[in-house]
Order: sequence, then C-alpha cells, then structure tokens
Amino acid sequence: METVIENIPPAKPKWLKVKLPIGQKYTELRGLVDKYSLNTICTSGSCPNMGECWGEGTATFMILGNVCTRSCGFCGVKTGRPETVDWDEPEKVARSIKIMNIKHAVITSVDRDDLKDGGSIIWMETVRAIRRMNPNTTLETLIPDFQGIERNIDRIVEANPEVVSHNVETVRRLTREVRIQAKYDRSLEVLRYLKEKGINRTKSGIMLGLGETEEEVFQTMTDLRNANVDVVTIGQYLQPTKKHLPVKEFITPEQFARYEKFGIELGFRHVESGPLVRSSYKAQKHIL
Repeated sequence: METVIENIPPAKPKWLKVKLPIGQKYTELRGLVDKYSLNTICTSGSCPNMGECWGEGTATFMILGNVCTRSCGFCGVKTGRPETVDWDEPEKVARSIKIMNIKHAVITSVDRDDLKDGGSIIWMETVRAIRRMNPNTTLETLIPDFQGIERNIDRIVEANPEVVSHNVETVRRLTREVRIQAKYDRSLEVLRYLKEKGINRTKSGIMLGLGETEEEVFQTMTDLRNANVDVVTIGQYLQPTKKHLPVKEFITPEQFARYEKFGIELGFRHVESGPLVRSSYKAQKHIL
C-alpha cells in the first residue's frame, strides 16, 4: 500500500538565494554595530537586503523592547509580557543613528497593547530625539495600528516623519489567521486617517505565499490605493520557525513583476515587488 505524505512544504527556489553583503559602507556599519552593541532589525532579523541597504546608508531600528503583546502567525518576534518602557530609549536610538552616520532611518516597534498610549509617546519622543541629534537624517516610521485610537496616531502625525508606514501584511480573507489580533479594515482606516491628517507619504506592505489568490492580491492593492497609500511593498513570506504558518507557495519573479505593473497602473508612487522585498527595502527612495 502506497504511503501518502501530506503537508510537505515546497522546496525553496533558486531565486531566493541571498547575495553575501559586501562593500566598504557595509563593513564600516557592521563594525560599528558590533563595537557599540547597537540594535537593528537588519541584524536581529537576518534581513536578506542588509548589505544593499547599509551600502546606501539605510538601517532599521526597533523600539519598545523585543516582546510583543500580539501573536501573529507569521512573525518571529517573541510574544508575551513586555518589559517596562525604557524612557532613555529615544536618546539611545538617536545616538546609534549618529554613530552609524545613517542617512535614512526606519523605526519600527512591537505592538504594546499593554500601554494606555500604545507606546505612541515613546514613538513621538524617538522621532524628536533623532531630529535633534541627526538633523540631516530622513525618517520612516513603520507603526503598529495603535488599536485605531486616534489620539495615539495623532502623536505620529505631530512628529511628522517623512514617511509613515503600516503593513496590512496579507489579504482580507487570511487576516484573522495571519494577524490574529489585527483587523484588515482597521489597518486601512489607520492609513487613510494618516493621509487625511496631512502625512506626506504613506506606505504599506504585503507578504505572499500564504495561500492568497492573484485576485485577492489585486483587491488588497486596490484597497490600499483607495486609502490613498502612496507606496506598497510586496515580498515572499518565509517561515521563521516550524511553529509559524507554513509557506504554501513560492511566488515566481514573473508574478511579482505582474503585481508591480498592476500597482503602477493603480497610481502608487512607488511599488517594490519581488521575492526578497521587505518593508524597508529601498526605503530611502520612498521619500521622493
């Protein structure tokens, strides 16, 4: 009798091979990160684009600790009870950016649903500290949804970074499975609200390979554009550990190219679409 083995993940294709980081700028930043024990998502998240981004003077920093109050099925960040807020963190991040001589900084964070302000005060103070210490550095803030509470989102608006990003991550049908405590429409409303409040450039990202259809991706891109989002990033989901959601499919470069073409036709200012694209990929371009 033939044995049938189910749920075998697809083999990783050749187009997902990562180039080794090289170049003088990368080497310099790598040395500074190690010497001063600086915390970047680039290193802790083993981002495939680290060499390219660092070579262009861009890096991503995570604030508000490394324990998240949410338990998204795709994310490798630890879930649990976060530590107390470090009120010196804004100055520490600003100092790291100065030491590394970063031209364009991306700031992100865990979700802090345990805090009344959702962490938005630290967010605002971090942007202000970076501005004081690094007046020539441009900024992108990749924010959580702050549970859709406007007074918390308003603190980001008041800080006024060049780009404000919030990721929908996946299509409507898969949101409950992929982003367990998040809501698809709430994310769209946050993005729409940011634009209405005067943020110059808004941005969102989608991961593919979780079981979505092409039509669902087209609809998600259309929903984002209808929320007046300016920039969209589209990349391949990769499973962080065996405990996380499995990869259902590896999307071909040709399919990513179709999504890019569709996004340009929709009117996005920038569309980054490819297997190794991540939220911060080519982030320095998105202020233009």
